[in-house]
Amino acid sequence: MKNKFLYKLRSGKRPKFIYYGKNLLSMLIPNIFFQMRLEGALCAASRRKDIDYLRQRVDYYNRLAPKASLPVDAPALSAHKMGRQKVYFFDTYQYTRWFPKQLHWGFCPGDVTYVPAYPSIVKSRPLTEHNENSVVMKLDKIRHFIFVHDKKSFEQKQDKVIFRGKVKGKPSRRQFMQMYFHHPMCDLGDVSKHTDDPEEWRTEKKTIGEHLDYKFIMALEGNDVASNLKWVMSSHSVAVMPRPTCETWFMEGTLIPNYHYIEIKPDFSDLEERLHHYIEHPEEAQQIINHANEYVEQFKNRKREKLISLMVLDKYFKRTGQRK
Repeated sequence: MKNKFLYKLRSGKRPKFIYYGKNLLSMLIPNIFFQMRLEGALCAASRRKDIDYLRQRVDYYNRLAPKASLPVDAPALSAHKMGRQKVYFFDTYQYTRWFPKQLHWGFCPGDVTYVPAYPSIVKSRPLTEHNENSVVMKLDKIRHFIFVHDKKSFEQKQDKVIFRGKVKGKPSRRQFMQMYFHHPMCDLGDVSKHTDDPEEWRTEKKTIGEHLDYKFIMALEGNDVASNLKWVMSSHSVAVMPRPTCETWFMEGTLIPNYHYIEIKPDFSDLEERLHHYIEHPEEAQQIINHANEYVEQFKNRKREKLISLMVLDKYFKRTGQRK
């Protein structure tokens, strides 16, 4: 238990008890305080110099057409209560409390890889056509939205690729481990518990800092997106992955292969070739790092991120005919 606690402190991830504490304290503030400020906040957003950028982001997350319909039994915001998935509750309630509680919505917490039957708030959506019912918000951000300050340059790092993650129940990750576990250019490990996969794959977790000793970091999708992609792209290492099939608030669907990350084939067959290329051409790897770092910067403005979230919800209620 002590070792687990120490790992969490040095892992590079934010402690959840601080997150829970802040959100529980914020619930002491009456909702009317936020609702009285909503129109002012939206009007102020419309006067910002970057309003075109804000609207572009809003329209990317919320693709609902006018007169989108909700079923008659869609739940009201007043029914949105804290349950087992506390992180998803807090990350939505932070913004839903700005709106009248009699408004109705759809909400699908968790790792969503399907398109809901009616307009719903989700953390993730498949990168497919006709996914308009999937309205993306910044959910489970304590796990997904981590950025790092990497003190090591690309040249100072090992000429290897690292992967640490749960393999159990994830066929694509299992295939990757089977192909490359013994490869000399790879440092791979499965951190799953109670798994039937090979014992030799199993290992302890590594901290984010320990990952940053490697030039290349695998960003492999699990249940939906690769949760490590955000902090990898903020570092001086390069994310290596097949083209994404799902996306979140990070807008993975807008990432450009071999510009923001190193793309490999979905069957992983060209991994060694791609690694050798960028080891031999470090200037190209550095360009990818620069582009990735630049991409990440747009998510670091907390005030702007908050406004975009409110605008996404406002558009949701307007497109479903509940607000003018």
